[in-house]
Amino acid sequence: MAAPRFESIPHVAHVERLDGRDADPSAPPALLVEVPHGADQREHYDALRSRMVGTFPDDLHVYFHVNTDIGAYQYGRRVAEQLVQARPNLSALVIRCLIPRTFIDTNRREDATENLASAGLTAGVAPYVRHPDDVKLLLSLHRAYVGLAERAYPLVCDAGGFALSPHTYGPRSMDIAKIDDSIVHELRKAHLPENWDRWPVRPELDFITVAPDGKRYAPSGLVESLTQAYQAAGIHCSDSATYKLHPSAQGSRWAMQYPDRFLCLEVRRDLLVEAYTPFEQMTVRADQAERFARPLSAAIAARLR
Repeated sequence: MAAPRFESIPHVAHVERLDGRDADPSAPPALLVEVPHGADQREHYDALRSRMVGTFPDDLHVYFHVNTDIGAYQYGRRVAEQLVQARPNLSALVIRCLIPRTFIDTNRREDATENLASAGLTAGVAPYVRHPDDVKLLLSLHRAYVGLAERAYPLVCDAGGFALSPHTYGPRSMDIAKIDDSIVHELRKAHLPENWDRWPVRPELDFITVAPDGKRYAPSGLVESLTQAYQAAGIHCSDSATYKLHPSAQGSRWAMQYPDRFLCLEVRRDLLVEAYTPFEQMTVRADQAERFARPLSAAIAARLR
């Protein structure tokens, strides 16, 4: 029986299947790369903003650029490319969300609230989204994307495959207690030279494998072997130093459902881009996407049949 087909959904997700030269196109993919924060281009923001009718904080695009996971799709897709090159009998499925987390976060339960800020996370629907028509639109997009993910994870993982959820984060942990209408002002203040240098520097790469209760959800030995591989490449790694597998995050859901077949990680954005310009569109360096992808694809390939 042929594996179900997955197709892109306009304004929701770009879906791509990569088949190795000897792969069976009817078989389930061996790798899922799911990028819930893949809306990283200004055109993604503008497309959704133009469909909304409410009023929003001035210059909200600033928050979009600061908060979007630029580079996550690029190194995640490179993992998929490298895998099918190294193992030409395998296929990979890449799902890139096109919904800006500025308005709704598809890596959250739709009912997640702004109280998540205390855990360093954004809410489901942003608190400055108030117009009922906008909320309705965002929830419909959220449900469409989550529905896609809910079909993809079982297809891949139940068949013995592996799922990767790549993310990126800013270079420093800013002390912004709440995401609300003042977010742009707070971000500009936090980035002033007299403030910026006092924020703690984040790890170059952080695996997200530990729940708030301390329980770890990760394939046995994978983080350890990846840490060694990244260190050999001159990249310093940590494990859940910045974020935990928060129960309101969809990533936590998949980690708990497939603890031996799922990995979530964060890479510092400034290490992936040509120039770190947090209030503007950034360009990912292909060589850096390659650098961060290589250990992942090798480790995943070694675990697949």
